[in-house]
Amino acid sequence: MSKSAFIFPGQGSQYSGMGKDLADNYAVARQLFEEADDALGFNLSELCFSGSEEELKLTANTQPAILTASIAVLKVVQQETGLKADYAAGHSLGEYSALVCSGALSFADAVRTVRARGTFMQEAVPVGTGTMAAILGVEGDVLEDICREASQGEVVSPANFNSSGQIVIAGTVAAVARAIEIAKARGFRKAMLLPVSAPFHCALMKPAADRLSAVLDAITVQNMNIPVIANADAAPNSDKERVKPLLVTQVCSPVLWEQSVNAMSALGVTKYVELGPGKVLCGLVKRINKEAVLANIEDVAGVKAAGENA
Repeated sequence: MSKSAFIFPGQGSQYSGMGKDLADNYAVARQLFEEADDALGFNLSELCFSGSEEELKLTANTQPAILTASIAVLKVVQQETGLKADYAAGHSLGEYSALVCSGALSFADAVRTVRARGTFMQEAVPVGTGTMAAILGVEGDVLEDICREASQGEVVSPANFNSSGQIVIAGTVAAVARAIEIAKARGFRKAMLLPVSAPFHCALMKPAADRLSAVLDAITVQNMNIPVIANADAAPNSDKERVKPLLVTQVCSPVLWEQSVNAMSALGVTKYVELGPGKVLCGLVKRINKEAVLANIEDVAGVKAAGENA
């Protein structure tokens, strides 16, 4: 029996206008955006539908915006199509969307938490002192060796294992720059800084992890309907007691996306449906597993196509 997974995008997939099409056409999506506005006490729906790129790029805005747009898609898909998933997974922030999908987190708790998470991650490191870079064509163990050589007492380490030969590193500006130079000297010419506002998923995020832990302490985690593949260990989790520790660990640990997709493939997942803005994860899954059947749903056209193919 082939299985399917719902996968949820992380930061970088946002765009102005996301979710508007669904909110205009489906009451269930409209209600979800209203719930987000109420939970946060400001007009997140307006930010998603017509916010500037600059506003949407602020981490404290990006995280609740993408989560809300993704769960709006999920609600419409559940209402309008027969699509169901055996597993859920998300990239970084997307893990929160996956946890809402699994029933572990209520939407209101999740949207408030990721708003705080975005703020904490932004405030953990003064602007301009940390950065991230993508290094292409290099394997993980080689890159870890490059990072060790580049650190010189500062932080630099792999942050996202996105797909084979596409790994992102994070750390202090100087250490990341050294890692790029070492990588290029070793023949890995494709190395570029990313337009991010902070060095996510590395040891510099420890203050954010500590603050997030306090926020999560106040939240109730429910039993899960389907397992969620956690970023921190790339393994399926169905134990609600492990949800909070895994989310805290995730802040300072690399996102094991390639390993997560390989784990789902080993569990029999052949179909991956990306719910939310953009097609970034579909692209990564295709690189990791050439045989995977892929779909992304982010608007009315995608919902209708999914309904016909369900």
